[in-house]
Formats: sequence, C-alpha cells, structure tokens
Amino acid sequence: MTKYAPSWLHLREDADATARATELLEPVRSFLRGQDEVVIRDLGCGTGSLGRWLARRLAGRQRWILHDRDNDLLIHASARTSRPEHAMDGSEVTVVTEQRDITALRAADLAGTSLVVASALLDLLTAEEMSRLAEACVEAGCAVLLTLSVSGRVVLSPSEKFDIEISDAFNAHQRRVTEGRWLLGPDAVEVASGVFARLGATVRRASSPWRLGADQAALTAEWLTGWVGAACEQRPELIPDADTYLRRRLAQCAAGELNAMVQHEDLLVLPPEGRVTA
Repeated sequence: MTKYAPSWLHLREDADATARATELLEPVRSFLRGQDEVVIRDLGCGTGSLGRWLARRLAGRQRWILHDRDNDLLIHASARTSRPEHAMDGSEVTVVTEQRDITALRAADLAGTSLVVASALLDLLTAEEMSRLAEACVEAGCAVLLTLSVSGRVVLSPSEKFDIEISDAFNAHQRRVTEGRWLLGPDAVEVASGVFARLGATVRRASSPWRLGADQAALTAEWLTGWVGAACEQRPELIPDADTYLRRRLAQCAAGELNAMVQHEDLLVLPPEGRVTA
C-alpha cells in the first residue's frame, strides 16, 4: 500500500479538517451514546490527524487504537504532542498503536470496537479488500466512518482545456494495478456503499471537498505537482505538454491566482439492528 511522508500529511491536515463532512457527526454521536467507553480503531492512521479532529467532537471516555503498516508514522501518531487531548465533554482519551496490515482485519479482530474510522484510505483498497473489511465491520456490529475518499472530480480556476487530460489520466492512475492489486480509486465510495448496503447496513454519503486558494499555496503546489506527476506516470505521452502546464500552474499558484476544488466523499455506515457492539 502507498506510503506517505509525514510532511505531506501535516501539510494537508488543516485542509482535511475543513473539508470533513460535519453533518455525519450527529448520527455517529447518537450511535455511540450511552457506551461506558468508546473504542475507536483508526485504519491507516498516518500521523493521527483524524483522531485529533474527531476525538474532541465526540463525548465520553474514548480508547483509540491506531493501525498502520508504517511504524515511522505510528511513532509520529503516538507522540504526546500528536494525541488528542480530551473528548468533547472533557473525558479522557487514551491512545495505543498496532502495526499491522489493515486489509487482514476480520470480525474477531474488531470485537468490542464501537467505531472504525479511516481518512484518505478507501480509494487505496481493492474491491476484494473492501468487501472483506465491510463484512468484518458488519459482523462485529461497529459503525464505520470513512472520510476524504477521492471522487475523481477536480475543478481549477482559471480553467484550461488541458485540465481534463490531466484529470482523466490521474483517475486512470488511481484505478491502476499495483503490486498485483487493482485499486478502487475514484470508484471506492460507490463500491463500498453497495457492499455495505447489501450486508444490510445503513449508509450515508456526504461531500467533503478541498477548496484551495491563495491562503493554501504550499498545499496547492504540492498537490498539483503530485496530481500532474501521477497523470504523466499513467500516460507518459503527456509529459512534454504537462511540463509546460505544471510550470504555468505553479506560477499562478505562487501569485495567488489559482483556486482548486478537489472533490472527496465521506461515508458513514451504521450496522444492522441486532448487530450492534455490546
């Protein structure tokens, strides 16, 4: 699975926080209400940014279990300065880490879990991995909140015709086969929604776009470079035009003249009645 540098994850944290679909919070709170201790597993936790955002928006005592394959990221996430300080009502929040492959989780591993969460992860899974994860979560009776999954839609202002070429190539790159795995990419939320619904769960979707302007120039430039780079990796014939395009777009970004809307979706899943974690 793709590895990300802590510097990139820190750079995007504020934009992620602003984009998250807050309308999904109240159903999560309602599901968790009345539990003595809420156990939350953060899959592919990175530096722990989702926990820092979510813990203080949920009431009650919380125990966060952070999962990632990258031990360096787990060290960042478990550092005292990286942990969420307290819950919405001041209750204690504890954090532990587990280095493991989250695609291998089964229902038994999720026993006692109240909520499974992830950020910018779903589109990196295959359909088979997504199905196994969905089955494990539904069987374990836990709620699921999957945030900031790419949807494949990007709008730049001012627009250019070449935006479409880059966007199409990037989306194809996101659906690529890597290490023998066919990634879901922009199809992830649609596929996951269907899988969970067929298992009898209640599914809600909400838009969570990045809206990047002059005040996020550093993030915009980093994202833009990666976006164009992935497109060229997928379609090398674009490179001559893409090099000129990227230089022009980065100059606009540095001048505060470029705005970008990068669409994501958040997905909330509540388990079928009778399968709620005790």
